[in-house]
Amino acid sequence: MSQRSVLINGTVVTGYGKLKDCGVYINEKGQIGDIFNMSRFSNKHFPPDTTILDAGGGYITPGMIDSHLHGIGGFGTEDNDPHSILQMSERLADVGVSAFMPTVYTNTLDEMIRSIKAISEAMGKERGARILGINVEGPFISLKRVGAQNPEGVLPVDLAVFNRLIDAGEGNIICMTVAPELKGMRELALLARERGIVLLAGHTDASYENILEGMQVGILHSTHFFNAMSRLHHRDPGTVGAILIEKDMQCEIIPDGVHVHPQLVKMLLRDKPLDNIVMITDSLKPTRQRGGSLTANGVPATLGPNGAFVAKDDPTLFIGSGLTMLQGLRNVIDWEVPIEHAIQMSSTNPARIYGLSKMGMLIPGNIADILVLDKNLQMKALFIDGNLIRDRFS
Repeated sequence: MSQRSVLINGTVVTGYGKLKDCGVYINEKGQIGDIFNMSRFSNKHFPPDTTILDAGGGYITPGMIDSHLHGIGGFGTEDNDPHSILQMSERLADVGVSAFMPTVYTNTLDEMIRSIKAISEAMGKERGARILGINVEGPFISLKRVGAQNPEGVLPVDLAVFNRLIDAGEGNIICMTVAPELKGMRELALLARERGIVLLAGHTDASYENILEGMQVGILHSTHFFNAMSRLHHRDPGTVGAILIEKDMQCEIIPDGVHVHPQLVKMLLRDKPLDNIVMITDSLKPTRQRGGSLTANGVPATLGPNGAFVAKDDPTLFIGSGLTMLQGLRNVIDWEVPIEHAIQMSSTNPARIYGLSKMGMLIPGNIADILVLDKNLQMKALFIDGNLIRDRFS
């Protein structure tokens, strides 16, 4: 049972549009009970134990879903510890995330399995953002585009290894990043479809034709667009070109203004269906960390002046972002993206792409994962399953 609540005097950003001067009723089942215009509020009747909260002209939106991140606050998936995953859950709730997919780095097979098992053990014990399932980045990726992944963990396509990883997740693995050009990828993609795993093209040196071949077997999503993938060239559009050209290809985007220039984000939004763009952070363990040494997947890291993490021994190597979803939302709005589009990228689209039932949109009957922002996009409250877990109304 959840506390009945009514949020009033807000602009409700539903995930499909924007409704000014409206309110939202959260019922005892932790669901959206109603969305109503404030002109009807005085005529509505709620149970006597209902809490009424005033959004003060701010925004009432779906809780944000971060489908790709490795860590935050000094805790990361590489710790191979359920406690770290639960600490990530707490810290993500502080920045408006209601649900997330902890992401496992490419590493030795034993380390990847340890990380997968730690995430599975943490699921269901969260006191902050809900763990939706596991995102596995690799190990069937290209050594030419390995980025910050551990090159010692990169493997050729092996169906037995794939099954071993998926089995270790006990049904909790949702997706995996792969390089579509690798030999045997067609067979792996077909097996992934059988097992209900979404494949993303990433850390890949694929040609345009390789991406088309991947699309034919269901590789329709892609990992941190523009980063760790073959570049656009006038004789071979590469992975970047294929994602831009092929409207059915979906893509993640890191909106920190560093991993992708803001003008390229705007170009992407102009040329690609909005439904197919997913905002992520790819944030690392030292994101918002207070003191101590900074490491990510065992690599000593430095936070650059532009807000992204680079390898301490190689400042030219980007290893991930220090972004939060809330800051990413503010960034894209600063880049003149309407808030309803920003919310669609951060909530609605990942929910649809990953088949998350009754999530990502504010419509009656859906789960009441709700973020409340003031007019300056500062967080006022976060509800998960209808429960107010972060209260900053005062």
